[in-house]
Order: sequence, then structure tokens, then C-alpha cells
Amino acid sequence: MARDEYRRELSALREDVLHLGEAVVTRLEKALKALEDRDRPRARTIVETDHEINEAYLDLEGRCVDLIALQQPLAGDLRTVVASFKIITDLERIADLATNLCSYLLSREREVFPTVNLQDLGALAVEMLDEALSAYARDDAEACRRVAERDDELDGLCERVGEIVIRELVETEATAFDEALFADVNRFLLTVRDVERVGDHAVNIAARTLYMIENDDELIY
Repeated sequence: MARDEYRRELSALREDVLHLGEAVVTRLEKALKALEDRDRPRARTIVETDHEINEAYLDLEGRCVDLIALQQPLAGDLRTVVASFKIITDLERIADLATNLCSYLLSREREVFPTVNLQDLGALAVEMLDEALSAYARDDAEACRRVAERDDELDGLCERVGEIVIRELVETEATAFDEALFADVNRFLLTVRDVERVGDHAVNIAARTLYMIENDDELIY
């Protein structure tokens, strides 16, 4: 592969990572909207199209491996390829979490904790993911650090939701519990957990990007 073609391949890789990121953000937003509207047909469509993200991920994975194996990139170029490989893995997992959110909706028997606003959690997670991808696109180290700082905010919101759940469960009469209710409570808690995990993956993307830009692993954990 000629040097100019190699540079084009490297640039195209970054562009396609961002295209995958856009698709994952859209998928996550649709999943959160399905939850908000209790839109089972939309949720079912998201579950049934999970393979689309997986296929895009596998294509990019193969391209990363080829660039490393065939071109043996050094220094900054190697960091770019390795960071991109890690980032697409986080994106694929976020897409899986969006599918999970829809699966919880489809299997839910009833609405639980209607006073809890899950959309605030979801909106913050989406913002973190957007900013992490923007940092990757612009080589913006400070944006990477901002994403990491916002993770505490998301964790705090999720913790407060957990406290509300515990309080409402304590106040519920024992006779009101049944197996189906327990299952729905568990699905609700899994929903909160998975939104929190989206934030964790957004931080991972920011951490890999910071490493790519500055050879700095301060955000990697």
C-alpha cells in the first residue's frame, strides 16, 4: 500500500468510526424515546436490527487489524488505530445496552416507579457520548476530560434513583408484592444500571481519545 493510500485509509477509518458513533447515538436516543413513550413496536424494531451495528463493528475491527498487520504503524498512527479499535468496541457495547433497554420494555408486565424520570439519566448519557465522539473528531483533549468529570454527575443521578426505589419499596405493603412485580422492579433497576453503563463507555471513549491525542493514559482505568 502506497503511503498516500495508507494515509487515506487511516483518515477513512476515523470517519467511519464517527459514522458508527452517529448510528449508535441515534439508536440509543430511539431506545430512550421508546421507553419514555412505552412504544413497544419501536422497541421491537431496535431489538430486531441489532445485527446492523454488529456487522459495522466487525468491518471496522477487520480494517484496524489489517492496518496494524500490513502497515505496522508507529507512534501517533499506532495510537490512532489502537484507540479506534477500542472505541468501536465501546460503541458496539453501547448499542447492545440500547437493545437491552428495549428488551426490558418488551418484557415488562406493568409500569413501576412512574415518578422517576429516566429521561434525565438518558439525556445526560447521550450528551456524554456526543461529547466523547466530538472530542475524537476534533482531537480535543479538554473535551475528553470534561466527559470524565460528568461521569460523577450521572453516577449521582443513578444513586438518587436507587434511593427512591428503595424508599418506595419499603413503603409498599408486603401483600402487594408478587413474582411479576419483583421481575418488573428488577427490569427497572437493570434499566438504570445500563444507562449508567452508557456513561462509563462514553468515559472509555474519551480516555482512548486522550491517549490517542496526547499519549496520556490518565483517564484509562
